[in-house]
Amino acid sequence: MDTTEFRRRGKEMVDLIADYLENIEQRTVYPDVEPGYLRSLIPEEAPEEPDTYEDVVKDIERVIMPGAASPACTELETVMMDWLGKMLKLPEDFIAGTHGQGGGVIQGTASEATLVALLAARCRAVRMILASDPQRPETGITSKLVAYSSDQAHCSVERAGMIAGVRMKKIPTEQSDKYAVQGETLRRMIQEDKAAGLIPFYFCATLGTTPSCAFDHITELGPICNAEKIWMHIDAAYAGSSFICPEFRPLLNGIEFADSFNFNAHKWLLVNFDCSTMWVKKRSDLIGAFEMDPLYLKHDHQESGRYFCTDNSLFRSLKMWFVFRIYGLKGLQDYIRKHVELAKEFESLVRADQRFEISADVVLGLVCFRLKGSNEVNETLLKRINNGRKIHLVPCLLSGQFVLRFALCARTTESRHIREAWQLITQLAEEVMQELPH
Repeated sequence: MDTTEFRRRGKEMVDLIADYLENIEQRTVYPDVEPGYLRSLIPEEAPEEPDTYEDVVKDIERVIMPGAASPACTELETVMMDWLGKMLKLPEDFIAGTHGQGGGVIQGTASEATLVALLAARCRAVRMILASDPQRPETGITSKLVAYSSDQAHCSVERAGMIAGVRMKKIPTEQSDKYAVQGETLRRMIQEDKAAGLIPFYFCATLGTTPSCAFDHITELGPICNAEKIWMHIDAAYAGSSFICPEFRPLLNGIEFADSFNFNAHKWLLVNFDCSTMWVKKRSDLIGAFEMDPLYLKHDHQESGRYFCTDNSLFRSLKMWFVFRIYGLKGLQDYIRKHVELAKEFESLVRADQRFEISADVVLGLVCFRLKGSNEVNETLLKRINNGRKIHLVPCLLSGQFVLRFALCARTTESRHIREAWQLITQLAEEVMQELPH
């Protein structure tokens, strides 16, 4: 959709909304559809090829409006999460369907998903211990709980531990292991903590870390967590979108061992903020941790997977429905592949210049690089780049080195933008190096 069509479609959408408001009194206050009505009206999977915009808009009236007050909001969320789960080829345990025990729910951010999973894990751990030792005080349990994450994990993981009131231990990673958590390291920390009287209960694995897009070895880590009855949550906030491509799906191998999985569809899947998609293997773990049962929320289908949703007023799933249909699975895959190709193009430019070095493997759309030299030189270069206001880079520290991160983010980025960015970077690098004392 180019800008000309976007203007036209935007005006049409305003007319549709205005018509709805003008005729709202002709509609029923309460929907006359039965819960579960929506799933039979739309396909079980996302389309491979794009649908037309006209067909999508027609389906608003056909599919959504009959249950607009409720239950369309919540039912569409469940179905869209199943669509996306199938695009990712998640195990059946994570698909709600009509009889599944798991399913997906949309959060606002990956930070929220990490916290939700942690709180659910804490609740499950406490209940498991009380089931075998009913006389044990709950405070005596929670004070012993310990959670784990990589030292490369996003700061929100540590913050989740602070909010939940549990200790969070960082697992050290090494450059030689490509900054990925190793199974043996986790196993050793668990055994040491158990020997000290602590209760390991939660591990947050990361697929696509913020600093360098590193991938924890969940095929090693998952069986350890399962054997120790530790909840394994997988945070793939950025990288998760790429798993819809068959060539990147192996990065998710080991998902079958996880209790929960999350990524931000608003990061790399063309869905507008906010839309952070989270799946759990047993939705009863989440429902049990946060269940409130006031009279005004009671209904006949509240235990059904159709209603496994956080807030039926936000309607985030409608954004997913539009994007999946307008682009189709192939269109979304092409979009991701193009970004990866552009990242590889930038990587080749960096490697061809002997003044620079690549600091981490380029797996997806992130390139970590730096000038060969001191951290101070690279800090100066970054300030020059960002002060120029033509491109913006965010740094990280890898093994004590100050590293520049070139991230492919924009829908409209082309090869010429990569070349222009590199020309600017090398020009500023030359200026910085000329100012160094000889």
